Amino acid sequence: MRVPILKQSQYVIASIQSALSDEELLQLRDDLARDVGKHRSRGVIIDVTVLDVMDSFAVRTLRAIAHMIRLRGAQTVIVGIQPEVAFAMVQLGLTLEDITTALDLEEGLACLNQQAAAGARHVQ
Repeated sequence: MRVPILKQSQYVIASIQSALSDEELLQLRDDLARDVGKHRSRGVIIDVTVLDVMDSFAVRTLRAIAHMIRLRGAQTVIVGIQPEVAFAMVQLGLTLEDITTALDLEEGLACLNQQAAAGARHVQ
């Protein structure tokens, strides 16, 4: 099942609806890399709220997606990591390194807007 990707202003939002296979995660990676260029997006939000488990492949793939998106000129925010998932990730030593995370979609949009405003100040 493909992850729906919606365009919202200058951002794209990928809302994961169910647990994804490795192939589906790779498809999400490819779709987001393409859509950032297609929509000239300044930011990407990946909503993982429905996931109650994230294995090492999923975490590595999300990290790779964020790095690819940064190379394409946009920022990534991962939103909705459940408390149990965060706990398990810490216990297993799985990190998202320097990738921005937020509690929910609203907070994720606020993070991207703040980063865009900061970027605009640096250009002036």
